[in-house]
Amino acid sequence: MDSVPFDDRDGLIWIDGTMVPWRDAKLHVLTHAMHYASAVFEGERVYGGSIFKLTEHSGRLETSARTLGFELPYSVAEIDAACREVCTANDIVDGYVRPVAWRGTEMMGVSAQQTKIHVAIAAWPWPSYFSPEARMKGIKMKTSSWRRPSPETAPVHAKAAGLYMICTLSKHAAEAEGCDDALMLDWRGHVAEGTGANIFLRFDDDKLHTPTPDCFLDGITRRTVMELAGARGIEIVERTIMPDELARASEVFLTGTAAEVTPVGRIDDHAYTPGRISQTLMEDYENLVGKVEADKKASAA
Repeated sequence: MDSVPFDDRDGLIWIDGTMVPWRDAKLHVLTHAMHYASAVFEGERVYGGSIFKLTEHSGRLETSARTLGFELPYSVAEIDAACREVCTANDIVDGYVRPVAWRGTEMMGVSAQQTKIHVAIAAWPWPSYFSPEARMKGIKMKTSSWRRPSPETAPVHAKAAGLYMICTLSKHAAEAEGCDDALMLDWRGHVAEGTGANIFLRFDDDKLHTPTPDCFLDGITRRTVMELAGARGIEIVERTIMPDELARASEVFLTGTAAEVTPVGRIDDHAYTPGRISQTLMEDYENLVGKVEADKKASAA
């Protein structure tokens, strides 16, 4: 499925309130978002026919849009309903949902107050973000030369399309050297995140340490895993983490809607063995997302 171009697939995409045949879901080349990155998006996972944390994702889409200076023409509840409708229309039981909102074609220039705001939602089957083999032994990462920007220079807490340009560059560079992902530092040189996932580290104290999300997304999966760790009595420490501390970590893993809980086996020259905490939280997360459908069936009974 991954080899099929995303503009040449069967199915339906929801655009501005209407289901459109997949291949007809097209934009004009002078769409403002294409030139000025005036777009926000979400990534959501479907497990057993239920979209995990759907309303949290729809709410974040609305907040991201407002951060970029525009209002969505649909409520959070309407976006929730449209996401479910798209999954039903495309028979998605286990997959991925991508809502996106953007400025249209009414103005072409930096100023864009009069542009119409559009919303689209697509969904497709999607297995693990990283291969099962990579997840079992831990993925390989390389520190990027690009850095997450300061909150004074970019809308860092929005899931905005433009913020992912350096992530694409970083991931391409890492893959060219045989790695699976890149480690992003922030503008101060502190450990920040992966290109699309948050990071956790275990040291000798048996606590989980994670960077304070002051210039990157406080991910929905990140918060979920922190709750799971708390239920296990595992203490979470949010703090500044310096790159030289990577040598002392005993376990490292990433969290994200696409990545779920993915152990890290290497960052640069530092090797890690996916251990007890990584495995436990991976299993707890898988049980949690599997439980969503069971709860849904139980409540309907």
